[in-house]
Amino acid sequence: MLRIFFSLVILFSNFNFASAENFKLTKILEDLNSPWSLSFVSQNEVLITEKSGNIIHANIENKKQKKVKHNLQVLEHGQGGLLDVLYHNQKVFISYSEKRKDFESSTSIAQGKYSNIKINFKNIFRAEPQIESRYHFGSRLVIQDNYLFASVGERGQGMIAQDPTKHPGSIIRINIDGSIPKDNPKFKGKNNWLPEIFQIGVRNPQGLTLSSFDQKIYMSNHGAKGGDWFGEVKFGENYGWKLLGWGGKNYSGTAIGPKWKPGFTKAIHYWVPSIATSAIAIYKGKEFNNWNGHALITSLKDRSLRKLIFKDIKEVKEDVIFKNKIGRIRDIKIHKKTGKIFFLTDDGYLWKMEKK
Repeated sequence: MLRIFFSLVILFSNFNFASAENFKLTKILEDLNSPWSLSFVSQNEVLITEKSGNIIHANIENKKQKKVKHNLQVLEHGQGGLLDVLYHNQKVFISYSEKRKDFESSTSIAQGKYSNIKINFKNIFRAEPQIESRYHFGSRLVIQDNYLFASVGERGQGMIAQDPTKHPGSIIRINIDGSIPKDNPKFKGKNNWLPEIFQIGVRNPQGLTLSSFDQKIYMSNHGAKGGDWFGEVKFGENYGWKLLGWGGKNYSGTAIGPKWKPGFTKAIHYWVPSIATSAIAIYKGKEFNNWNGHALITSLKDRSLRKLIFKDIKEVKEDVIFKNKIGRIRDIKIHKKTGKIFFLTDDGYLWKMEKK
C-alpha cells in the first residue's frame, strides 16, 4: 500500500490538474462557423477567420460582427480552408488552402492593407508543389522583426517532409514583403534547400508563437497515433518526420520509427497518446502573472488547456488547467493590455478566461 501511495505522489507531481479553479470562462461571441484563428486589431476589435472562407470583424465589447469582403480563392476541403490571420502594422496576413487546379491546393500566404470593409490580398508565398489532399495544411503565422515565419503541413505525404526541394512539411521564413532573407539556410550551407525553408521534418504544425522572454519561436505539431510535441523552431534543422515517429504509430498500428535519434531536432515535450495539439502561446500578462514565461497548449481531442513550465527542459512540468469545459480549442490569444486569455472553439464560440 505504501508503494502505491508513493507511486501516485510521483505521478501527480509531474502531471497535475490545477489545484484550484481560480478562473472563469465566459462566452463572448457565438454563431461563428468553424472559426480557425483570431487576431487583435485594437483593444476591443478582432479579426476572425472561418474555415469556410469568411473573415469576420468583431467587437468583443458590444458583440457586433460583420463580414469583411476579400478576394482570396479559398478551397475548403477536409482540413483546409481559411486558416491563420495576423494583424500587424495596418496590414493583415492570412494563411489559407488556395484553390490552384481542380482539387489541387497549396498552403498559401497573402498580405493586404487592413480594412474592416474589404481587403484586397496579394499572395506572398505559395507552397510548392500543389497537391490534391484534404490533410495537414498547418498553418500558423508569426512575425519576428522583419521576418514572417509560417508552418506548412506535409499534406499527408509523409516523406515529403524530408525533401527540402519541396515546401510541404517545413517551417518557412520570408520577409514580410514576401522577399527571401539572404541569411536563410539555403545561403548558409543548405544548397539544395528551397530558399524559403528554415526547418524541415514536421507533420502538421498548428501552433506557432514568439516568446517575448527569450525571443525564440516555439511550435506544436500533430503526431500520428501518438507523438504530438512542443518544441523550438531552429535554423536549418530537421524534426525527422517520417523517419521518426516521436513515440507514435501509424493509424494502422504499424511502427513508424524511433521517438528521436541523434542528428535530428529533439522536441521539448511529447504526448503519447496524442492530445491533438492545436494553437499555443507563451503567456505574458498581469491577469495570471505567475504564469509568465510558461507555455499554454490547447487541445482538440480532450478540449483542454495545458501549461508547460520548460525553463529546465530536462524536467518539464505539465499542468492541466481545465479539460472538457469548452469545445475543441482551435486558437488561443493573450490580450496584450489585460492579460486575459481568449479561445476560439470549433463549435462556433469565442471565450474569455479571467480570474474569478
